[in-house]
Amino acid sequence: MSTAAPGTPETPVTGTDLARLRDAIAVSRRARENGQHPFGAVLVDPSGAVVLESENSVPADGDCTAHAELKLARAAFQAFGSAALAEFTLYTSAEACAMCSGAIYWSGIGRVVHALSEARLGELTGDHEENPTMALSSAAVLNAGQRVVRVAGPALADEAAAVHEGFWV
Repeated sequence: MSTAAPGTPETPVTGTDLARLRDAIAVSRRARENGQHPFGAVLVDPSGAVVLESENSVPADGDCTAHAELKLARAAFQAFGSAALAEFTLYTSAEACAMCSGAIYWSGIGRVVHALSEARLGELTGDHEENPTMALSSAAVLNAGQRVVRVAGPALADEAAAVHEGFWV
């Protein structure tokens, strides 16, 4: 299943994708164990190796923009540059918000796979003041520009949702 907007490229979710999504979910679990919001992301190079990971650091950083995906996109751009990143994949435990999707787009990352959709995340968080979700798919943001970003997901939504159980109460 994909949340790609009409006319945007979709990619199928593979067995390798599921393994890397489980890595991102493990990072989200670690973020929660560290007292942060339960979100995580990993970056995979063209050979399939995990080269970066990032856990959410909201609220501890005192920075409302310290989302896992934004932090990872920033570090990826600094480490690899946008030309190389076109062949990389970012895996995230939950669909990237509009802010993080913009950062992913600007970094040059060419593919994004997410576990939990923004809509399902909204169901889990409700009206929690620390996570006011938006009804906007990452594919809509990622593919509103001149560069194509392939998007896949949601996949493993129940596994990703389990990390959020009891957190947003």
